[in-house]
Amino acid sequence: LQEFVNVWVRDPRIQKEDFWHSYIDYEIGLHTNSMCFRKKTSCVRRRYSEFVWLRQRLQNNALLIDLPELPSRNPFFSLNNTQQIEQRMEGLRIFLENISQNTLLLSDSRLHLFLQSQLSIASIEACASGQTKYTVAEAIQRFSGTNRRFPLEEEEYEDKCKAYSDSDCERY
Repeated sequence: LQEFVNVWVRDPRIQKEDFWHSYIDYEIGLHTNSMCFRKKTSCVRRRYSEFVWLRQRLQNNALLIDLPELPSRNPFFSLNNTQQIEQRMEGLRIFLENISQNTLLLSDSRLHLFLQSQLSIASIEACASGQTKYTVAEAIQRFSGTNRRFPLEEEEYEDKCKAYSDSDCERY
């Protein structure tokens, strides 16, 4: 069976920091059978500035690799311009697809935490540098996104719930 890594970027949502500041975050989905990934499916939400951070960290750790570019930062980016948002999502998806095909980059724990946990950037840095009580693998298990959108998993879960009709089977 050939290994695959499918990545998508979708569901842009405007988040308000305060009265004057807003940003868009995106759902980042991953579906893979690659041995490089701890979880085979995951969904997290990330914003553009976190992608900028990820690219800088990957570049610092892999100096000889020519990393793909992110969509350029647009000073006139509008949260209300659907075309700009769709172009950015497509650029972010292409960036993630390209880096997920590089085995050297896949060895960076920051990439795994970025794609498979809801940890903040500061927490990703702390975990990747061994400054937390949990390992990278434990962080991915413990802090993975709860907004799963994989129909097959939903159906499998429903089937398990039908088989066991006790209180231990609750929605995740």
